[in-house]
Amino acid sequence: MVARISDSRKRILVTGGAGFLGSYLIDRLLDQGHEVLCVDNLFTGSRRNVDHLHNHRRFEFMRHDVCFPLYVEVDEIWNLACPASPVHYQHDPVQTTKTSVHGAINMLGLAKRLRCRIFQASTSEVYGDPALHPQTESYWGNVNPIGLRSCYDEGKRCAETLFFDYHRQHGLEIKVARIFNTYGPRMHPQDGRVVSNFIMQALRGDDITIYGDGQQTRSFCYVDDLIDGFLRLMSSDPEITGPVNLGNPVEFTMLELAEAVLELTRSRSKLVHLPLPADDPKHRRPDISLAKAKLAWQPKVPLEEGLKHTVHYFQQLST
Repeated sequence: MVARISDSRKRILVTGGAGFLGSYLIDRLLDQGHEVLCVDNLFTGSRRNVDHLHNHRRFEFMRHDVCFPLYVEVDEIWNLACPASPVHYQHDPVQTTKTSVHGAINMLGLAKRLRCRIFQASTSEVYGDPALHPQTESYWGNVNPIGLRSCYDEGKRCAETLFFDYHRQHGLEIKVARIFNTYGPRMHPQDGRVVSNFIMQALRGDDITIYGDGQQTRSFCYVDDLIDGFLRLMSSDPEITGPVNLGNPVEFTMLELAEAVLELTRSRSKLVHLPLPADDPKHRRPDISLAKAKLAWQPKVPLEEGLKHTVHYFQQLST
């Protein structure tokens, strides 16, 4: 059973709040009448994502790195701080691991002191290059602990460990979401993710780079659907701790995505094939049975519709 979101105003901390997902979450929390403290060190986040909130009386921005303790008074914590694209998290892999692990320790310590509920934005990367398809929450994953992606994959896995240990040892109320590929307006145009890559290449008329044969698959969830899943999980009954897969179970090959982008942008870009990066998953699709059963959640926005909004956003950026 999904608990109804409280009508009472809360003071809510969102780490990584100037990022792609964090800024959408903050919009929704403000719409619900809450006060929001946005914390971000702006390593990958952008002030542009929260500029529209500059004069909002219930919004506050604080530049801070979650690797260091934070002393604030809040009623609820959403921990979204961490670079999430390979280009960014491999740029400084040590810092990426610190952000996931030290950040989790600091936010969990704050939640313990305040006795408040805390949400962890985990990732489908905890499954690595999965041997099970689609991926269920009970699957332990197939992760290379010393590869180029390990700073993110293992950092997030360790963060989940910390969340559940704090839950068991200290009785902390936790919510852990495993996020699958999400896209939409406010994505960083140079974040290296496949949707933004394809759209930016198509808009510039550059070759669209397909890694490998293009038959590897991903499932793409539009940002509005994902944030709805976040809110449902956070407001669910205390015993629903997660981890819960949140993503779109409809699967597309990279070639299918490229063709969809070419059609929407009316680009004449050509497809070129490059070697597949190390440890790049061949398949990634969530089993969302748990989210359907416990949260009454499933994505609604089809890929074509979501891509139209995303293409329009990137077209505006380039003008």
